[in-house]
Amino acid sequence: MKTLKFKIPKLLAAFAMLACLSSTSDPSYKVIEAFPKLKFKEPVDLTHSNDGSNRLFVLEQEGTIRVFENNNSATTSQLFLDIKKKVSYGGEAGLLGLAFHPDYKKNGYFFVNYTSKVSGKLETIIARYKVSQNNANQADPASETVLFTYEQPYDNHNGGAVKFGKDGFLYISAGDGGSWGDPHNNGQNKSALLGKILRVDVNSTEKGNYGIPKDNPFAGNREGFREEIYALGMRNPWRISFDNETNTLWAGDVGQNKREEIDIIVKGGNYGWRKKESIDCYKPNKDCEETGFIDPILDLPQSNGEHSVTGGFVYRGKALPELTGKYVFSDYVSGRVFALETKNGKAVKNSVLAEKVYQVSAFGEDADRELYLCSHSSGKILKLAK
Repeated sequence: MKTLKFKIPKLLAAFAMLACLSSTSDPSYKVIEAFPKLKFKEPVDLTHSNDGSNRLFVLEQEGTIRVFENNNSATTSQLFLDIKKKVSYGGEAGLLGLAFHPDYKKNGYFFVNYTSKVSGKLETIIARYKVSQNNANQADPASETVLFTYEQPYDNHNGGAVKFGKDGFLYISAGDGGSWGDPHNNGQNKSALLGKILRVDVNSTEKGNYGIPKDNPFAGNREGFREEIYALGMRNPWRISFDNETNTLWAGDVGQNKREEIDIIVKGGNYGWRKKESIDCYKPNKDCEETGFIDPILDLPQSNGEHSVTGGFVYRGKALPELTGKYVFSDYVSGRVFALETKNGKAVKNSVLAEKVYQVSAFGEDADRELYLCSHSSGKILKLAK
């Protein structure tokens, strides 16, 4: 049987150009509370429903979604969805991702990524819910439709993000399944969903409650490769995002014990794990180069203090015009917030915008593309200011 092959776009050559940059500091930024009167329990995501309602939605890891008016004087949030009884929560497990359907205003659909224990085994659940017909601030908890599931062999490295691209497809970040060093080699196993970026068509019923985009790298293959795979070789791409202007897909992939990385994800791309940890060989510990591996656009040595990168967004708001087009991200452990400047697909400058902003679990955007930071430990929603 012939080995399936696909071509990586020529654009990849530019994206693969690695920037080993030392970070510069810009002390003119501060981090303030965006909604001083609100507090959440272990927030792990923030987004909006793109329906003109000026609302924000915050995911609480334990299994709830809360909604509130996007106003800095907001005093209360409402419970939008409670699925705590379904969610296996703790450590890196829980309710981890939320994405509203591009036609949410018409169909009321939204999608979540959560972990659950079924017969004692931990699984990731990708599911669709629908808003209540009678209350725009409340979802129908009985409306769950499961698209698909996949087993998690350990309780860490679950990934968890879900985002819609401009193509209308749903992108899902899946970690390698956990433990240490990807013991099952999921990152390079094309027959496994773990250690991948996945892409599915939520408007199709080809596979029950979803379908496979026809241009997915392994669509229609006969070798047992998973057709949902969009890119592979990931360790724990905890947060992913699209640049609203260019539709470039960015990922912050958490490293093992030497390096963190920021990746630009392209269709069919292989980002090396577990053979490589960012730019280093991992297993084997030398001679690991293979044609087609894509180095990160930014390598972050853990020796500099970064130990758990939190992917962010390319800034497209208006409040901080000097950040326009820069990728803003952070590190959960070091507490630094960065802005990565790129040119022609190459990193040219990485600036530290703020220090000691510890345990930033996620970034989010509102309808105006203004940026927010979720503080996992304090429960506060933060923002950058001059």
